[in-house]
Amino acid sequence: MSLYQRDLVLNDYHPKVFAYYFKTWEKHDMAFHTHKEVEIMYVIDGTCTVVAEKKSVAMKKGDFILLDSNIPHRLIVDQQSPCRMLNIEFSFIKKTGCFPSIKDLANQNKKFATFLSLNRPYIVLKDTNEIYHTLKNLVLELDKKESDKDIMIQLHLAQLFMQLARITAEEMKETHTHYQANVYVNKTIKYLHHNYDCDIQVKDVGQAVNLHPGYLHRIFKQQTGSTIMEYLTSLRMEKAKMLLADTEIPVTEICFYIGINSRQYFSALFKKHTTQTPLEYRRAFEQNIAKFRS
Repeated sequence: MSLYQRDLVLNDYHPKVFAYYFKTWEKHDMAFHTHKEVEIMYVIDGTCTVVAEKKSVAMKKGDFILLDSNIPHRLIVDQQSPCRMLNIEFSFIKKTGCFPSIKDLANQNKKFATFLSLNRPYIVLKDTNEIYHTLKNLVLELDKKESDKDIMIQLHLAQLFMQLARITAEEMKETHTHYQANVYVNKTIKYLHHNYDCDIQVKDVGQAVNLHPGYLHRIFKQQTGSTIMEYLTSLRMEKAKMLLADTEIPVTEICFYIGINSRQYFSALFKKHTTQTPLEYRRAFEQNIAKFRS
């Protein structure tokens, strides 16, 4: 049964673990295979690669992958880096006993209900230490011989599902935030390339992309590694180099073509970026062309 099968939220089912094991893999290249059960592969130590749906996923300590049932996958472990993993395979059976069903849990927890609707063949997540703690407790309970251990197993599984839902929701939120940041950064870059010849301030860019200047400044630095004004200055210097090399525009007028209204400031800025004055740059370029032609 798929983790995302509609019947899970329409009727009463309990999760049931069918297999679980610790394993240290050394130099291993597994063939593609599938499971009828949903599988969690947790990296305790080392590194490995999991290939699922023809996509390779590099994993390291603290990473884990949740594979839906019947998804072809394989494990690859490099000879130089053994990988210790905990694998748990589970499916769903008709509810028995008094513990809430998957449907009951989804009705009480919005994030879990959303999680059950994702319909992803696999999800790769980074643990915050809570998942491994829950998995270890689950394994310890599964190993016990007591006849009344089922309620504790269900408790641990329910805890696991709630944690998976919360981590996935946070990951999706971060992904969305990152996507939105990229959109604004790309708009900013496009604006700068179209308006570098104008007198531009950060507030002008913020107004152009419809975002608060302070927030735009922060996400632009995070995404590009430079501030908006640093990026604009680098862009202007590249345009100045092009104009000096490929046109006959007087050196004293170049600054006005790139949005800098001071010849002295432009000359100082250009030398800072190229170690040459604008005039030295043009002469050096002309000399190189002359040598090439001769």
